[in-house]
Amino acid sequence: MRAKPEQLNTSLQKTLGAVYLISGDEPLQIVELSDSIRQAAKQAGFLEREIFSTDTGFEWSEITTSARSISIFGDKKVIDLRVPTANFGNEGGKTLISHCEKLPTDTVLLITCGKLNAAAMKTKWFEAVDKVGVTIQVKPLEGEELIQWLQNRLQQRGLNADRAGLLLLAERVEGNLLAAAQEIEKLYVLYGASLLTQAQIFDVVADSSRYDVFKLIDAIGTANPNRIFKVLAGLRNEGVAPPVVLWALMREARTLSKVKIELAEGKSKDSVFRNNQIWDKRAGVIEKAIKRLPHTKLFEILTLSAKADRQAKGQESGDVWETILAVCLLFTA
Repeated sequence: MRAKPEQLNTSLQKTLGAVYLISGDEPLQIVELSDSIRQAAKQAGFLEREIFSTDTGFEWSEITTSARSISIFGDKKVIDLRVPTANFGNEGGKTLISHCEKLPTDTVLLITCGKLNAAAMKTKWFEAVDKVGVTIQVKPLEGEELIQWLQNRLQQRGLNADRAGLLLLAERVEGNLLAAAQEIEKLYVLYGASLLTQAQIFDVVADSSRYDVFKLIDAIGTANPNRIFKVLAGLRNEGVAPPVVLWALMREARTLSKVKIELAEGKSKDSVFRNNQIWDKRAGVIEKAIKRLPHTKLFEILTLSAKADRQAKGQESGDVWETILAVCLLFTA
């Protein structure tokens, strides 16, 4: 059964599932949802807990062995399986299908993993987990969803802020929920349960925005110059190496060029996007970009990116970050 993050607590109050799968790329939500499941399991008598991680010499047979073994104390247990890469592979898929077909009565299997793409959610192992358990996808919060989350989090600590204050807080943390939670705790320690002013939020909350090359790609995809300036400044201030930024920009230009060529050859949009790993909300951004950018502009982007690469390597004079900015702005033309 698929559920939204906000539905989990209500579900846990009714019944404890045999299998839970929490996937996504928002760490705080994953941690807090997992904590809620473990706490509910503990209250239901699942007192033992075994933790497995697929990035530490893990063998999938360990899950089967753990599920079938009986605790020396006779306790029911939680198997806490962590798959950071969200890559389950054939062996992992078979193990999960087998587990779901013969569910142990004394075990809760909790699986946490990175973001699953659309293809992964159509696999037999995912369908098996979804049929007998609860699957939850978490995602970075934006816009009104982020505002609502911040408001709820403040209210949990007896704090309140008006709309302007919430917008300021959202701008400062920019989707980084862990940073947001920490800043709200700081505000509570300083002011206690109270109505916060904009000045209080401005004085206390650090600019904890998460800047990475993928946020830059989002900014150029939506042709947002102001956003480009802000994200690029953040990348530079955080010490991100210029070649890393250039790699992302050149990959995006090549992807757009390849998509345009394949569509011009008469291939279906769905197959072209699927073959180029363009999923979900990225599809709309890519569609607008390929209409906006002709092949000549994409060639200009790649040529200027090559210049920036030479500047980064000291093979050509000039400020590499200024050239990277110029490359980004070409995407918005």
